[in-house]
Amino acid sequence: MSDEPGGDATTNDVPDSDVDQMDDDGYDEPLIAEPPHPINWNLLSAEDAEAEWLELNRWVDWLRHTYGLPASVIPPAWHMHPELLWELSALHLHWLCAYDPDQNGSAPLGWHRDFADARQRLREWVAACGTRLDHDRPTRQTVWPGEEPGDPIEDIPITDRDAEFVEFVMADVQARREAEETFYRDLDPDTGEVS
Repeated sequence: MSDEPGGDATTNDVPDSDVDQMDDDGYDEPLIAEPPHPINWNLLSAEDAEAEWLELNRWVDWLRHTYGLPASVIPPAWHMHPELLWELSALHLHWLCAYDPDQNGSAPLGWHRDFADARQRLREWVAACGTRLDHDRPTRQTVWPGEEPGDPIEDIPITDRDAEFVEFVMADVQARREAEETFYRDLDPDTGEVS
C-alpha cells in the first residue's frame, strides 16, 4: 500500500502500454489524466462538488496523518469553514502540481516551503473561527455599522466526524441540485434568458 492518497493501485489497474491494442477499442479518454486545475467552490455543479468534496477530504485526511498535524492546524470540522476550505483546496492543488511526474525535481521542496506558510495561516484561521477537536461553531463575522447583528453563536459538539462530514456534503450537494433545477426551470429555452 502506498503512502500517497489513492495509492492503492496495483499493476493490474494500469492499462496495457501497447498502443496498437488501443485503436478502435473505445478509448476516447486521453492517456494522461486531465491536468490539475483550480477549484472554484462557488461554481461547482452538484455532481462535481460531491466528487471534489470527497477527494479533498481524502487528501486532507492523508495530509494530517502523514505530517501529524494537530487540530489547531486542521480541525475535524474544517469543511464547515470557507477560509479553511479554500486554503486546503489550494494546498491540495499545489501538491498535485508539485508531485506531477512531469514537474521539475525541485517542485516538492517548493511545496514544502509553501506548506509551512499555509500551516501558519491555517493556525490563525482555526484560532479566529473557534473550531476545535471536539466542538465547532460558525466563524464569527464582524457586523459593520448599519448591518443587522447576527444570530448568537453556539458551540456544537462533534460526536462522529465522518458521519457529520457525509451529512454536510449531502446537504451541500442537495442545495446545489436545487439551485440548478431552479435555474433550468426558469430558463427560457427559446431565448436562453432566465425569467
